[in-house]
Amino acid sequence: MRNLLSYAALAAGLLATSQLAVAQPLTLERIFDDPTLAGKAPVKLKFSPDGTRVTYLQGKVDDYNRYDLWEYNIKADTNRLLVDSQALFSGPETLSDEEKARRERQRIFGRGILEYKWSKDGKALLFPLNGDLYYYELSTGKSRKLTNTEAFETDARFSPKGNYVSFIREQDLYALELATGQEIRLSKDGGGVIKNGMAEFVAQEEMGRMTGYWWAGDESKIAFTRIDESPVQEAIRNEIYADEVKLFNQRYPFTGTDNVRIDLGVVTLNNQKIDWVDLGKDKDIYIARAKWLEDDTTLSYQWQNRSQQKLELRFYNASNKQQRVALTETSDTWLNLHFDLHFLKDNKHFVWASERDGYKHLYLYRTSGQLVRQLTKGKWVVDELQGIDEKKGLVYFSGRKDTPLESHLYSVPLFKKGNIKRITEAGAYHKVVMAEDNRTFIDSKSSVNQPTSVSLRNSNGEFITWLEQNKLDDQHPLTPFLNDLATPEYGTLKAEDGQVMHYRLFKPKHLEKDKKYPVIVNVYGGPHAQRVTNSWRSKNLYFQYMAQQGYIVFQLDNRGSYNRGKRFEDPIYKHLGEVEVADQIRGVEFLRTLDYVDPARIGIYGHSYGGYMALMTMFKAGDYFAAGVSGAPVTDWALYDTHYTERYLGHPKTNAKGYEQSAVFPYADGLKGPLMIYHGMADDNVLFTHATKLFKQLQDNAKPFEMMTYPGSKHSLRGKKVQTHLHQTITNFFNRHFEVK
Repeated sequence: MRNLLSYAALAAGLLATSQLAVAQPLTLERIFDDPTLAGKAPVKLKFSPDGTRVTYLQGKVDDYNRYDLWEYNIKADTNRLLVDSQALFSGPETLSDEEKARRERQRIFGRGILEYKWSKDGKALLFPLNGDLYYYELSTGKSRKLTNTEAFETDARFSPKGNYVSFIREQDLYALELATGQEIRLSKDGGGVIKNGMAEFVAQEEMGRMTGYWWAGDESKIAFTRIDESPVQEAIRNEIYADEVKLFNQRYPFTGTDNVRIDLGVVTLNNQKIDWVDLGKDKDIYIARAKWLEDDTTLSYQWQNRSQQKLELRFYNASNKQQRVALTETSDTWLNLHFDLHFLKDNKHFVWASERDGYKHLYLYRTSGQLVRQLTKGKWVVDELQGIDEKKGLVYFSGRKDTPLESHLYSVPLFKKGNIKRITEAGAYHKVVMAEDNRTFIDSKSSVNQPTSVSLRNSNGEFITWLEQNKLDDQHPLTPFLNDLATPEYGTLKAEDGQVMHYRLFKPKHLEKDKKYPVIVNVYGGPHAQRVTNSWRSKNLYFQYMAQQGYIVFQLDNRGSYNRGKRFEDPIYKHLGEVEVADQIRGVEFLRTLDYVDPARIGIYGHSYGGYMALMTMFKAGDYFAAGVSGAPVTDWALYDTHYTERYLGHPKTNAKGYEQSAVFPYADGLKGPLMIYHGMADDNVLFTHATKLFKQLQDNAKPFEMMTYPGSKHSLRGKKVQTHLHQTITNFFNRHFEVK
């Protein structure tokens, strides 16, 4: 088994490897135009239900936006192309507006096979393509088209036993019996403002819930949501493209306004009878999650109040229509949602995650609601529950027990007390996928200068085989650049309240004596995000490029960011852009102590919440930040959605002052240095209105600024041409104002 490299050894390893080729300087065109620079990147890795295959999507080198399905056969020890997407469907793909929006929420981009589902018996696969559904049999290697309608089928999946395929069509829920081809329409009033089995906007964008229906294990019934969008304010949203302007009447739940009305029903498959669950008198609520227990009769659902300070795990008995609250979570600030609920096969216990002690940890409960014991504990966080081996009595989870900079796979005893054991090796960041039988796992491993490698391992961590080694040898496209890659420096600073913040510093590889270098502070700074990790991100190559141009690139995870516990997050509650700015100022104060930093040339750059942070620092701390680039920024939190904004700022009626002081406009007159703002003109997340509203105020205040807009681009500004132009624009901006040649 190959040992992972420590931070110090990493640099030496890269240098040794780089002797295989002549070093080349990075270029923006190469970074964004060559998808192979980081090596092959398998995505959507899954085990087949029987654990004998690992399947994954792989983009073609010559056409990297098109994905095919590949497999590694564990017994045969072979990799092969399993399904060519063009054999299913070739030509341009037409998608409904709903599916386009759904893919944007899932951050799914590309063509070909982008989603796939295994049948329970592992004998078939389901592919949604071009608005229709394709059923692929592994034994014959042939596919058949399940649907062939002008309407679009979305959110398709196999039923638990594989006898049906369910999907949404024209806002109603359907099930198709595979043996007969018969379609069963399970809801009948979908259309217009009524959507059955579909996740509403905030569920998709803010809760991570991409579906609105859930099969019972015996296939006798399906729980589903029915949403009525009529209370939601209708707004006209424009998307500006190069050759046209599209107008959309969109129901967007601006913070403080009405959400959808939501109902939860259980429909019986054989007669389509629907029983509606009593959600209580308070109708202004969220349904965050739903999941059936192992008895196939009890439906669990997570009820969350509008303030997001209370969450109830409720159990509904579909036979007698009775329900009860199994447990309740409360917070004085807000509750973070999670997917870490696992019902044991004994139908007597379940594992649940909670932040009640200030850190996300796992707890064992009886289904009666009685707490058995806390499984993990300490001043560190659990990332995700990965699997439970009930026979061995082990719980597998990913977490940050060793360091907040790396995610590792651990195990802990389920019923007996015992020590937590780390399974993955230190010195790298691990994303894991456990097999259903918990005997093996997929380990996607990377470090800051080491692109992701993917291996198959036994549950104790023993190496089985590479799925994608991504070895930096003389054939790897990154190898010619290795000699010039700098190993970033990691460190910590203390915030005003004494809490520890982590930073990362990219420097030119060879600092000249007595030379003062300009700095770009790359910031996100918002909740549910972490930038300072020992992991590979393609964005790191841009930071390496800037270091090669003579810049220092500095990143600091301020208070309010993720994976450090609720005490670290909570200081931003009811007032955004205050402690985050104070912490970034603390970062600049540290930078000013470095003898190679030019204190007069410290700039800031960020996107989304980072764009908001770039504005707030430029407006409120112009003595610290000499120039700034703000990408797709939120400027007025009143223009953002209910679930995200009210989680951190509360309701506008109860915190009007907090909303006013968290917007950028009260501080805009404080702008001193050069500022550039860029935005996608078809952004349906942070609407382009955020930018235009600020443009007008800066113009009214006679404050000069620069602007770059991208016709047709959404919030992520995808595409190699857009990304190349964007980063060239950012680079040119700082070069001009910091006089870097």
